[in-house]
Amino acid sequence: MAFVRAIVLGYEKYGVDPSRALREAQITPAQLKRADARITAAQMEAISGAAMQELDDEALGWFSRKLPWGSYGMLCRASITAPTLGVALKRWCRHHRLLTDDIGLSLVVQDDVAHYAIEEQRRLGAMREFCLVTSLRFLHGFACWAIDSRIPLRETSFPFAAPPHHGVYPLLFPGPVRFDAARAGFSFDAQYLSLPLRRDERALRTMLQRALPLTVLQYRRDRLLVQRVRELLRLHAGELGTADALARALHVSTRTLHRQLQEEGAALQDLKDEVRRDQAIDQLCRTKRPVKQIARAVGFGNEKSFARAFRQWTGASPSEYRRNAAAA
Repeated sequence: MAFVRAIVLGYEKYGVDPSRALREAQITPAQLKRADARITAAQMEAISGAAMQELDDEALGWFSRKLPWGSYGMLCRASITAPTLGVALKRWCRHHRLLTDDIGLSLVVQDDVAHYAIEEQRRLGAMREFCLVTSLRFLHGFACWAIDSRIPLRETSFPFAAPPHHGVYPLLFPGPVRFDAARAGFSFDAQYLSLPLRRDERALRTMLQRALPLTVLQYRRDRLLVQRVRELLRLHAGELGTADALARALHVSTRTLHRQLQEEGAALQDLKDEVRRDQAIDQLCRTKRPVKQIARAVGFGNEKSFARAFRQWTGASPSEYRRNAAAA
């Protein structure tokens, strides 16, 4: 309800009565006053959409000037023709300056991590939290939609203390959330930046008719999930050997992990076997370690079970594979 009260502040700024929007979202005056009250995603979508149109300000009063209805649609259109997500997000940051200079947006890549940040150019006052939260969700929602993939976040940060309703933040931002940071922003795997956009003008028109769910709800499908699972298994097989542990590392439920892998045509056990096979082959060809040690290193309890699995993977025993590789 704290975010609804922030919307009401926008109504107060413009001297407009919020009663109609609150009724449309089925939010009563008594609920609005309760500090511990909660609303559904559908109610948030309803009141946000009504307020943006009624106030003709998609920023809902955050900035020193209005962003008329359709402003963020313009940003989407400016970005949708980009060849990759990285180019699209650079355009988003650049063109956002045409809407307002109250905040500045930036995208920086360091090593294998992309960092998206908001720089506050003026004091945002009582609407600061809602402005920063929504601005991050706008960009993240559009990015996920554009490549048709969930984009897990390594970390989301905010430059204020954790509010009383901080428990809602993990629902909005998948991954660790940090407060009292230097600025608002989030980081994610830079590999997503190279993915091509999967949407066209027709899809954009359809999306803009009901764009707010992209801000309110998390995108479900992750096109790089299989690759991310392989990488986690390769680097942390000992700690992440179970589905529950992997799901926690990926910030999804175990059920969601299995379902999304199935949607991508993969199974967790098959991915585990692929990683163990590749690690075993690497050690057989690159080192002189005894087969028994290699078996333990890749997660087998004994040499016999390792040899049986290795023959199923490659058609040869570990020793035969090593000899053949050395002779090649």
